[in-house]
Amino acid sequence: MLKRKEWRKLGKKARNDALHTIGFQAYWAPKVGIILFDHHHFGLALLKEDVKTVSLMVLKDMPWLALPNFWVVMDHHQWVHLYNSASVGREFIAVPKHLENLKDDPFRSLAGVIRHAGRFAKDITPFSEFLWAEFFWGRITLGSTDLNLAKALGKAMKVARSQEASYLPGWSGVIARQ
Repeated sequence: MLKRKEWRKLGKKARNDALHTIGFQAYWAPKVGIILFDHHHFGLALLKEDVKTVSLMVLKDMPWLALPNFWVVMDHHQWVHLYNSASVGREFIAVPKHLENLKDDPFRSLAGVIRHAGRFAKDITPFSEFLWAEFFWGRITLGSTDLNLAKALGKAMKVARSQEASYLPGWSGVIARQ
């Protein structure tokens, strides 16, 4: 997992700074409790690295709603991304109840690497990196070796700037007019 590798590279001060800088945004849900809005994979990495405490910011406190209504509100405001790693929609009941149940989406990780490399901009569109992951999913083959990963990164860097990606949030390529 990429987030764990990044965490392990940090020194003690950098880790402390990261824990105080990143506030985990969350919602208080009926019968469920806290639901993270962002930084799920970082949270999972911290959990696996035995970090016990993080900062939490509750954005909405909605424990009084019926659970089905809660999910309708979450979906309506685009506060939840109800798609699996193959971009197939899923039911609210399928949302993992614990960080340990998250499945790693290598294309979402690829999108994060490509964004950090400056190939597309951070955008206010909710879950924009998931849209990029979906875009890469049909165009990039991820292999299990470092050599295959390097090839995938090279191709993803190129295709991210292509006109084919111009509909995506944060796109920063050039459109060739004829």
